[in-house]
Amino acid sequence: MTPIDRINLRLATQTFQIIDMARSKRPGNVSRNTWIAEAIQEKLARDLSSAPELTTRAPNA
Repeated sequence: MTPIDRINLRLATQTFQIIDMARSKRPGNVSRNTWIAEAIQEKLARDLSSAPELTTRAPNA
């Protein structure tokens, strides 16, 4: 199993409202966490496809 880190995410109330509207248009019950995690994965996929050097090695945190 992949280790999971937790963060607190601070966004404007309006941003959460927009996320909730987008979630409500999807079939089933998609949590905010799942929706945000999917959005991050989509963004990373786009960014990494245009900059493959970013995928060679993760930085040490």
